[in-house]
Amino acid sequence: MAKGQPIEHKEFTDKKPDIDRLFNYMIKEGASDLHLKVGLKPRMRVHGSLEDIPAAVLSEKKMEALVFEILTENQKQFYLEHGAFDFAHQVGPMDRFRVNIFRQRGYTSLVARHITGDIPPFEKLNLPQVVQDLAAKSHDGIVLVTGPTGSGKSTTIASMLDYINRHRPCHIVTIEDPIEYLHQDHQATVNQREIGIDVADFDLALKSLMRQDPDVVLVGEMRDHETITAAMRAAETGHLVFGTLHASNAAQTVQRILDLFPQEERELARSTFGNTMRAIISQQLLKGIKPDAKRVPAVEILISNPTMKKLIAEGRENDIPSAIRGGRGEGMQDFTDSLEKLVAGEWVELEEALRCAPNVEELKMALKGVRASSGGIM
Repeated sequence: MAKGQPIEHKEFTDKKPDIDRLFNYMIKEGASDLHLKVGLKPRMRVHGSLEDIPAAVLSEKKMEALVFEILTENQKQFYLEHGAFDFAHQVGPMDRFRVNIFRQRGYTSLVARHITGDIPPFEKLNLPQVVQDLAAKSHDGIVLVTGPTGSGKSTTIASMLDYINRHRPCHIVTIEDPIEYLHQDHQATVNQREIGIDVADFDLALKSLMRQDPDVVLVGEMRDHETITAAMRAAETGHLVFGTLHASNAAQTVQRILDLFPQEERELARSTFGNTMRAIISQQLLKGIKPDAKRVPAVEILISNPTMKKLIAEGRENDIPSAIRGGRGEGMQDFTDSLEKLVAGEWVELEEALRCAPNVEELKMALKGVRASSGGIM
């Protein structure tokens, strides 16, 4: 059958398909995201591209029936009052969905991300070995995983936590909104707290965190001054803290963290963050060309060292890219390094790498064996 031609599926022939049927169809088709909007057919994202699901166009009545049947009454009231709501939805024993519902043009819309029940191991994520080394060797400090929406941040952190869980007898506490991957207890004890279900809000969760005797903490997105302050305080007292941020690279990550602080606190924040930050892993997903790797990550890695601490303390974020290049021997790499390896290893097409390259000419030179130097950053 030609690509794009409607496929007859029995579960979509009725006029009122419930949302779990859509989720199950996504799972069967290997889709990552579901998009529901009044006036359109349901759509799903497969290998980065949106495709229609063979189902009826959604009316306002059908849309609200699909959404409201999976909300509690309290969740429904919160959504109606605030116009948006995030939650997790379980389908079967192994599959979870991170769901966001929101109002647009007066109608309800939904976007859901499929979170598989199995936490993928490092070897299936095609991440650099240094990422696993960070999970194995880090016992305190802050590790940030950054990138745009849909870049695999949550999956990378879940795999790092899973590695620690399987290799270290410790206590892991996560604060999530919502919980995405479910961690079973292995060598570690894992307690996962979901905002709105296990605790009212992030502030309360953060205030009680240190009373729970954690060794490793996931605080989710570094969304405000209070969260990053709590993370730095936990890191200063010997805890390993994981978090995420929407930033495109390591230098931008540092700047956005510091921008969360008022001007009068920024100098102290620079010193504290520089001393507690262990690594920044920035990533984006590219279209892969291998049958078993349809999406592969390009990864920039910053690892803390005296040079990085000095640059952060002195406000020299613009010099961070050069310092990363100078730290290649310590496991650091920039996006150009990563893209070069992906092309050379035949993971992605050259055109895809060039499309995603922060510096196209630099990547072209790297593919010819000419690498940019650190420029003597001190």
